[in-house]
Amino acid sequence: MFFHAHPDDEALLTAGTMARLAGQGHRVVLVLATAGERGLAPEDLRERGLGAVRRAEAHASARILGCSRVAFLGYADSGHGPAPAPARAGAEPFAAADVDEAAARLAALLTEERADLLTVYDPAGGYGHPDHVQVHRVGYRAARLAGTPVVLEATVDRTLLLRGLRAASWIHRFPPHFDRDSFRQAYGARAEITHRVPVRRHWRAKRASMSAHLSQARGGDSERTLAALGRLPGPAFRQVLGTEWYIQRGLPAGPVLRDPLATLPGAGAAARGR
Repeated sequence: MFFHAHPDDEALLTAGTMARLAGQGHRVVLVLATAGERGLAPEDLRERGLGAVRRAEAHASARILGCSRVAFLGYADSGHGPAPAPARAGAEPFAAADVDEAAARLAALLTEERADLLTVYDPAGGYGHPDHVQVHRVGYRAARLAGTPVVLEATVDRTLLLRGLRAASWIHRFPPHFDRDSFRQAYGARAEITHRVPVRRHWRAKRASMSAHLSQARGGDSERTLAALGRLPGPAFRQVLGTEWYIQRGLPAGPVLRDPLATLPGAGAAARGR
């Protein structure tokens, strides 16, 4: 079960792993805390109801990745301001939700699906979005309630991210408010990463998943990440997005794993490797 805050988060962070597992015959379930209705988008999409648009995009992405099910917890998108945005009628902002109540909703799905593995985010929520931070809290609590044996934190190798931002600054003009230094505490430190999952064989599915989130390719005062990455030629896309990273807390020191299922009870040691 892959737990994400908003539609399109799965495309950027875990789509390759999802496609890989589905291709191996595993049942893959995508759970979204919100419909992402406060994301940036052009006005014509907002007039249609951005939440409904992004729900449809999530289902399209899930079909591409081979998911068996998509579920929404039903919370409102909190936005990315200093405080949760006002909720739509009948829905509470996810960042302000009671952790126990939200965890109970997720735990019910974990129990129903008899999930062996749950993905969440690192404690910083990647880049600090309040809904992402809440995914970390709620996901761990739900896994304890449901007895889910393995929790992986989807993240990005911070060392590679900072290196990439430095290189990009030579050829790309970031908007004036962009603070590259803020990423020094974002995502996961290399020393924390326990799983480095190769997904180059699934690059077409990952790129198609990203393309399914058309509403997030436009809007705002600068080019969106999805649009910029989606235009990369195939070889460059495989190089930049051919690996997905995870952290499993409490795992003994050892080689970085290449199989997301390597530490499931009964999994063989053959999945280990640098």
